[in-house]
Amino acid sequence: MDSLGLGLWLGKCGLIMICLLIGLLMPSAASSYSIGIGISDTTGPVAEVVFMGYAKMDQKGSGLHLRTFARSFIIDDGQQRFVFVSVDSAMIGHDVKAAVLRNLESHYNNLYTETNVMISGTHTHSSPGGFMMDVLFDISTYGFVKESFTALVNGITKSIDKAHNAIVPGRIFIIRGEVLDANINRSPLAYLNNPREEREKYKYNVDKDLMQLQFIALNGQPLGVINWFAVHPTSMNNTNHLVSSDNVGYASVLFEKKMNKNNMIGKGSFVAAFASSNLGDVSPNTRGPKCEFTGNPCTLQYTCDGEKERCFSSGPGRDMFESTSIIAHKLFDEAWNLWISGTATEVKGPVRVVHRFVEMPKQKANFYNETTKKMEEVQGCFPAMGYSFAAGTTDGPGSFAFEQGTTTSNPFWNAVRNFLAKPLDEDVRCHGAKPILLATGRMVLPYQWQPKIVSTHFALVGNVAIAGVPGEFTTMSGRRLRNTVKNAIANADKSIEDVQVIVAGLCNTYSDYIATPEEYQIQRYEGASTIFGPHTLTIYLKQYTELAIHAALKIAVESGPTPLDLSKEKLISLVPPVLFDSPKWGTEFGECVKQPSRFARPGDVVVARFISGHPRNNFMTGSTYLTIEKLEEDETWTSVATDADWETKFIWERTSIILGSSQVIIKWEIPETVLPGEYRIRHNGYYRYILGGVYPYQGVTGTFHVKTPNLNY
Repeated sequence: MDSLGLGLWLGKCGLIMICLLIGLLMPSAASSYSIGIGISDTTGPVAEVVFMGYAKMDQKGSGLHLRTFARSFIIDDGQQRFVFVSVDSAMIGHDVKAAVLRNLESHYNNLYTETNVMISGTHTHSSPGGFMMDVLFDISTYGFVKESFTALVNGITKSIDKAHNAIVPGRIFIIRGEVLDANINRSPLAYLNNPREEREKYKYNVDKDLMQLQFIALNGQPLGVINWFAVHPTSMNNTNHLVSSDNVGYASVLFEKKMNKNNMIGKGSFVAAFASSNLGDVSPNTRGPKCEFTGNPCTLQYTCDGEKERCFSSGPGRDMFESTSIIAHKLFDEAWNLWISGTATEVKGPVRVVHRFVEMPKQKANFYNETTKKMEEVQGCFPAMGYSFAAGTTDGPGSFAFEQGTTTSNPFWNAVRNFLAKPLDEDVRCHGAKPILLATGRMVLPYQWQPKIVSTHFALVGNVAIAGVPGEFTTMSGRRLRNTVKNAIANADKSIEDVQVIVAGLCNTYSDYIATPEEYQIQRYEGASTIFGPHTLTIYLKQYTELAIHAALKIAVESGPTPLDLSKEKLISLVPPVLFDSPKWGTEFGECVKQPSRFARPGDVVVARFISGHPRNNFMTGSTYLTIEKLEEDETWTSVATDADWETKFIWERTSIILGSSQVIIKWEIPETVLPGEYRIRHNGYYRYILGGVYPYQGVTGTFHVKTPNLNY
């Protein structure tokens, strides 16, 4: 061999050695995915629109505490793409998802479909309602509110757009933790009706596990994280009138601020979601139920003596804001510890996604009756709500004299019910222990009250299974679903080891609650709101078994019947529009009529008041109604907080309905970590001119000086 040949041979060997070394150091192809993550503002009308969740018609928004966001995660293995979206919203309706898909189709043709896009609501009870279209869900919000619907749809679409445009090669890791003292079971009597041998398998009567998916780019850059934990976002109670993403939304903010350093909320590259799971009977109000005024213990049925005395649960803090913060920090602390632990297991394997629409009243399944010791065929029912639905929960009691645990009907309320729609005898038999208060499946005027056709959705990413369920599974319902899915996958494909099953709640369609058949018999709120009858869970277990098997074997499923398109209906909307704005006599829009105190310290609350237009004139999407600004050494002002920060509150007040005058109050609770210096508050808004047109305005306070606590004035 000549010297040239020898050189080429050595060079080739060296190249081979380098390639082998790179192959050892880099992750295998099976562990590499294309990952895209995006976040977008979904905040809708923050004033004069009723919140969705507590069904309390006087709980209208009057400002903003925490902006709401959609957080999207795209996972692609080169063959299949899966999109998971967690949205700070009470729930997701079919028409919301359908509108998102129409928006995406205009950009990406058929890349994003009913099958590969899963949208999950966090279930905050403090965001604007009116976006669901189904009559029952919009009736407490004075009908359909187009502003709420559009803001939600556009925000979700934009978050997926951002994720699509941010796709990079990456890796996924999974880890499980435990969060204590952050949730309790709000229906323990119903839970106790589950078989003892089943209950004895678990340490707690609610799930304490926090499941975390971590997303890391191949170059080592952290991309994002999804955390699933079972808790209702009801730390903010039904007396709250400020838009808020509640405990899980604030946990997301805490994680993102930690990772994104000096970026404003919603602007950083790292995205952290705290998504809903089987939260049906799970409350964050850890002090438990007490009578509202006396503080005495409630009865076993969670009632209190006295005409106006109601049974409420409260959180661990002095008020709902502190309770929200405490629960959020508990979630964040555990999630952060998992993130930095370095002990997560890498997820490897293909992406497989299946989806099917199911008409629940037509479904049948087999159920083993413990009493008769026989296998029985059971069937779904036409949707109906029970008496205990009207009683509400200890997170938010209902109206009138309804009580939880009601298993007998009342002639008066039956007469009221029959005026709307009388249930058929087969409905009464089908719903069994549930006395029917509203036969929603038989109510067709003015249009659909509750869905009969629901979305069932299932994704398998390596050994991680995500069951996207169309409602609120209770603790034990979720446990049964996880066990059923795990067994189905293990039997279908034994090569998939150590299957991790996640229940993703409130996905794509909202069909209220899913209690176990045993819990259903007790007819607490969750059982009364299990709309397809006592064997709703039984049917879902069959459905998700089939989906899991099809996903594991890479077999497509039939799409199922198409749900009604309610957007084609003449939707009722009783929320009046903003007609015009005018400033108070002798003032101008944006004028600061109450200046902050000249000096302040960390822990103080700085307050300013401005002449304003109506916040519904412009939602300031991707922007802010307020900015806290600091004067730098070069005489420029930098933003240190916006209306998305926990420390700020934006409160709107109507000062004259006739004149269309209003003001906003801006509050900033100065954090302990603040730097000393000169600060000011800026307010941005829009006013509607009486002769037509919407115009921007802004106002700024005078400066005030923030000193550190050890300095005297």
